[in-house]
Amino acid sequence: MTNYQNNSDTSKSKKVLKIVLRTLAVILTFVLVLAGTLVLTVRMILGSTSPSARSILTTTLLETGQLKFVASIFLSPEEIQKIVDANSMEALDDSVDENLININGSTDDPEGAPADSGKDVEVFEIPGRTYTGYMIKVKDPSRVSLATIYPWRDEGVTLDVLVNDSNSLAGINGGIYNSYNNSGGAPMGVVVSHGEIQMNYPQADTGYVLIGLTEDNILEIFPIGQYTSAQMEQVIREKKIRDAVTFQEESSDSNNHFVQLIINGKERGLNGAGSGLNPRTAIGQCADGSLLLLVTDGRGKAGHLGASASDLIDIMLEFGAVNAANLDGGSSSCMYYDNEWLMTSVTFYYSNSSWKLPFAFVVSKE
Repeated sequence: MTNYQNNSDTSKSKKVLKIVLRTLAVILTFVLVLAGTLVLTVRMILGSTSPSARSILTTTLLETGQLKFVASIFLSPEEIQKIVDANSMEALDDSVDENLININGSTDDPEGAPADSGKDVEVFEIPGRTYTGYMIKVKDPSRVSLATIYPWRDEGVTLDVLVNDSNSLAGINGGIYNSYNNSGGAPMGVVVSHGEIQMNYPQADTGYVLIGLTEDNILEIFPIGQYTSAQMEQVIREKKIRDAVTFQEESSDSNNHFVQLIINGKERGLNGAGSGLNPRTAIGQCADGSLLLLVTDGRGKAGHLGASASDLIDIMLEFGAVNAANLDGGSSSCMYYDNEWLMTSVTFYYSNSSWKLPFAFVVSKE
């Protein structure tokens, strides 16, 4: 009886092992076919006779954190540089003129702008050819601040936690931070929350730009790489910065990071689309002080590639922005409003929430 039972168990084990091995073989074959298809597709596009398709894919890849190398596999450095030069951005270093912003003042809305509903906080869906976006318009800029997890730690939290823990109505992701392995706890550059300087390393990397709100509720956008930490603290006090993050103009790759979009009503000059197509997060301010919080999807989500720098400028101008800046995008882009996700991370394994973040621009409930 024992021998029979052992033989039976052995036979069953062999059958199970065969099934497992066959299943693994099928999965491996599928993965290899999929990977091969992707490689061939990328090669076909980058080697395409269509300059437009090659340009879009190259600039898009250059903006990603992990896939920059793909372009260099199929294109020479000279070819990449030519594409970068054809889709670059002109400098926009003007200082924000606070006199152009009249908080709670009346302004003439630009043609095509959404009609004023009288609500203090409104949400607009923005359909695009290569993206879908959402805009939160906040009439009272004093309702927007920066929620953080300070004191900093290794691991951040998802956007909904930042919004709910600060008893807020809505939120979007903010500036640059260490997103390696989705740890999300360590911001970079300069961070100010409710008047408290929580991080102050303006020269830790090249091209840092501060994007923040003053005590007078004016959106400030200015480069900070020329300041020491002591000088930065003085600037923050003089400008009365109450809430701010840092993003980056990447000096070594003009198609990687960009910040200024519109300053004093002047849009940034672009060559081509100015960038690739990716998920984006941006912030802007209208002449009446209203703040604009924008997030778009991309990287295949809902079949969309994403938005370009040109798209962001067009959207902000349509809503009447006098000043506007690009924030951290890609997998970090997300939006949470009234206990619902309007935009989740484009990363497959975080597609129902957001990446872990150290901070977020949030909108108070009242």
